[in-house]
Amino acid sequence: MSAWVLPDHIADVLPSEARNIEELRRDLLDMARCYGYELVMPPLLEHLESLLSGAGEALDLRTFKIVDQLSGRMMGLRADSTPQVARIDAHLLNRHGVTRLCYCGPVVHTRPGAPHATREPLQFGAEIYGHAGLEADLEALLLALDCLRAAKVQLPSVDLADARIVNALLQGMTLERDLLAQIHKALAAKDSSELLALTKKFPHSSRQDLLALVQLYGDENVLVEAEKVLQPLPVVREALANLSWLAGHLEGCKVTFDLSDLRGYAYYTGARFSIYAHGASDALVRGGRYDAVGSVFGRNRPAAGFSLDVKALVGVQPTRSLRAAIRAPWHEDADLRMAITSLRGKGETVVCAMPGHESEVDEFHCDRELIRLAGQWVVKSI
Repeated sequence: MSAWVLPDHIADVLPSEARNIEELRRDLLDMARCYGYELVMPPLLEHLESLLSGAGEALDLRTFKIVDQLSGRMMGLRADSTPQVARIDAHLLNRHGVTRLCYCGPVVHTRPGAPHATREPLQFGAEIYGHAGLEADLEALLLALDCLRAAKVQLPSVDLADARIVNALLQGMTLERDLLAQIHKALAAKDSSELLALTKKFPHSSRQDLLALVQLYGDENVLVEAEKVLQPLPVVREALANLSWLAGHLEGCKVTFDLSDLRGYAYYTGARFSIYAHGASDALVRGGRYDAVGSVFGRNRPAAGFSLDVKALVGVQPTRSLRAAIRAPWHEDADLRMAITSLRGKGETVVCAMPGHESEVDEFHCDRELIRLAGQWVVKSI
């Protein structure tokens, strides 16, 4: 095999796409800062138990494991930054009030999440800690939508669910981990036949409720139907009311519900959301409430947030126009060097054409040039 061939689902990012990714990354971080979120930069490598504690089997299977040559301990390449940010909130910052944190960095997956997905997403996310009320859930959701608007994504669609509904319907039953995983998979796939087979020994009421969940997806009428057909458990009623409240505060986007949606990592403990848009084969954003994510670090703080892959988001956003640049000749003339330095100091992109390469085309669109006129270096339109 040639030395330059990369592993499957790993790719270099070339100039045009890299420019789009970097500009979008800056836009997303600026939007998070507008909401008061502070930037953190967790390490790519951590001790394995820190990365995976409380995160569930799905994250374990997606995490590359290596041996630390200094300590001999197992380490992992992060597959998700949320547990790391929870560790930072719990152990390093240790604040008592509300803390808002954001991040943007690469994560690595052992397997791609979709047939054509990368195994090295650039994950952007935002987390709010310390507030258990729905206001935090709504803020995370509104920030996620504003991030998509910053990326010029048109007509986003929000799909809402709540992890507590399925958990409440299974309350009191002792289930093996494999069986629980199969039930979650059948619910997500809307596979009634498989669900029937898996729940044949369940109490009749629980079995009927789980089967009803498979059909409970669609518009706001889903919540009304759910109140009719599901057991009147307090947790279920509260979850349905919370979803209705969140949906009522969203404007300018389509809102749907899928009460059997359990996709994603196991740390979700309350309302969850996925955001879709035209041109994306899967959700662009996933988020929700995950109050227990920091418990393994000694502080069981309320938490809500979301994450997205900047690379995937670039693939569906409108094409960004190239920032116009200035072309300049290469010369040792001191006045020319001063003129170039002055323009760059003002934020202009000045591309010096190397001798013999004046006609070559590159990534930058030069709509002006720096020329000598009457003894002065001036900028003229091309």
